[in-house]
Amino acid sequence: MRERRWAPEGPLDVGLALQPHRRGGGDPAWRRTADGAVWRTSRAPSGPCTLRVSVAGGEVLGQAWGPGAEWALETLPALLGAEDDRSGFSVRHEVLADAARRHPGLRIGRTGRVMEALVPAVLEQKVVGQEAWRAWRWLLHHYGEPAPGPAPEGMRVIPEPAVWRQIPSWHWHRAGAEAVRARTIATAAWHAAKLEAAGTTQELDRLLRALPGVGVWTSAEVRQRAFGDPDAVSVGDFHLAKLVGYALTGEKTDDPGMLRLLEPYEGHRHRATVLVWLSGLRPPARGPRMPVRDFRAF
Repeated sequence: MRERRWAPEGPLDVGLALQPHRRGGGDPAWRRTADGAVWRTSRAPSGPCTLRVSVAGGEVLGQAWGPGAEWALETLPALLGAEDDRSGFSVRHEVLADAARRHPGLRIGRTGRVMEALVPAVLEQKVVGQEAWRAWRWLLHHYGEPAPGPAPEGMRVIPEPAVWRQIPSWHWHRAGAEAVRARTIATAAWHAAKLEAAGTTQELDRLLRALPGVGVWTSAEVRQRAFGDPDAVSVGDFHLAKLVGYALTGEKTDDPGMLRLLEPYEGHRHRATVLVWLSGLRPPARGPRMPVRDFRAF
């Protein structure tokens, strides 16, 4: 076990920084225990690792196990948003100013690991979260490695790219992921080394969108998490445009309308949408919800 203490400059909400990497209840790669600590698994360049993050006396305590433990602790500040640059961000709407006041510890962190963000993002394409998270749990349970160290029971590490390429079609079906999403993940796995080596968010966007099955929404979701891109807007999201429109104008809008509303936040449009989520404002629910599908064969 390796350990590191880190004192952040300014306020930091550790739970808020790590929350975007949680994929629903029972995520095998993310847990919060009764003592308030967050456990997270990762596949570092040097191998699998488990990271436990807690706060004590104004300091962040990171504890890590596995071949990738040293990497996990070295990148801990970046994961928690130490590299998040807020320069140029100016709040133009009172609702966002209020959310920012209530969440002064908001920081956008980066994992530096593309496949960890890409696989669940592809699973979440055009389906409700419950369906995608069910597939994520099934795939990690059957193909992931047990988490190193004294991790909570059931925690797993995302498989290596070669494993994603070898999953048979009937197991994708058992997981609840249809052929299109399965092919997208397998294709991305063939290019994993190039994706992980991307040096900038612009380069990663170009590489991702060159892959069949990866569009604007998926690229943004990956860059938000892997690179901490504060401007990557999830255009095409089922809910986001409606939430942004309602929070900023009192009326729901579409993607073009959302982008017009976010123009004053150019360079920080993702940060603005995070504050929209944190505002708690939601439009009244009307009409049918997207159903949770289950076409698995047992």
